[in-house]
Amino acid sequence: MNGNGAGLQVRHLRKMFRGGSVVACEDVNLDIAEGELLVMLGPSGCGKTTTLRCIAGLEQPDNDDAIWIRGRNMTRVPPKDRNLAFVFQETAMFPNLSVRRNISFGLDMRKRLSRAEIDRRAEEAARMLRIEDLLDRRPFELSGGQGQRVALGRAIVTEPNAFLLDEPLAALDAALRVQMRTEIKLIQRRLDATMIFVTHDQEEALTIGDKIAVMQEGVVQQVDTPHQVYHHPANLFVGTFIGLPPINRFGCALQRNGETLSLANDRFSLPVPQEVRAGLDGSTGDVTLGVRPEFMALGENGAIPGKVKLIEMMGSRTLVLVESAGEDLRVLVQGEPPVREGDRVGVTPDLARAFYFDHRGRNLLT
Repeated sequence: MNGNGAGLQVRHLRKMFRGGSVVACEDVNLDIAEGELLVMLGPSGCGKTTTLRCIAGLEQPDNDDAIWIRGRNMTRVPPKDRNLAFVFQETAMFPNLSVRRNISFGLDMRKRLSRAEIDRRAEEAARMLRIEDLLDRRPFELSGGQGQRVALGRAIVTEPNAFLLDEPLAALDAALRVQMRTEIKLIQRRLDATMIFVTHDQEEALTIGDKIAVMQEGVVQQVDTPHQVYHHPANLFVGTFIGLPPINRFGCALQRNGETLSLANDRFSLPVPQEVRAGLDGSTGDVTLGVRPEFMALGENGAIPGKVKLIEMMGSRTLVLVESAGEDLRVLVQGEPPVREGDRVGVTPDLARAFYFDHRGRNLLT
């Protein structure tokens, strides 16, 4: 695999349940190149797992040409003939088999390779996953992280066209999740593997994905690099869903007066920076301004007056919650904050790094 060209495509995928009364996926289009890691991200029930199951053949799409693998229409091909490896959240190991036999189980069932070749593949996968010393253990002797490595090993030995991972780290504790997502990324790079990774954890998505597909209510809202999804969200949902702490939102009027463009509401009136004006392309009227907490400046004379309500330490950064006119504004600062709870402060949004959403929620700058 060389990281270029068509690896796996989803074309206009539609999937309905309950006789058409529930739309799980609506016109889903994805293009995953060979050697690319795509993360499908969204809240529970948004359709990401259904999409993955349709790719795997565990669910049947309503249209006949929805799933293409290496240029072939595989929509109605049985799962066993798609050469895809599916890794579930639950490892589902066979308790009476050793780690070695659990890893090689899929190859054993195919009965196409010699015992020596099967063992070679199992041992190679175990070395890659750093569990070679566990090959003779039983599943009950493994930790959660070791169990997930076994599940990955079982997928690796089959040498699939693509790996499909459905929330594989959800059951692990926080520290182990961080460790495992790094290992998955390194393994994907080492194998140059095509991979689709489903999660509802945005930090996970931003960390490991070459691209992220953000879904809401069965519809793909944006497919792009982690940088683009974070800094240039396509719409209000993506901008709000991505980012912790979440963005600050302000209802404003975008007003033009000759060459001057300003944002105003009942709390502030600020000029729009020159570098942003061209992108707004003559837009006026009501907009929703979105500003990430790290792009909110804290000072004595900011544009929006308020009072420090709460200070939360977040390691190297600190979240300052400022109450203003009954609303909470989130300000993220590096290190120790220059204020205390109860202080009167001012907050100024950086309009050069803000998002401007129209009445439909569309980002006017994308």
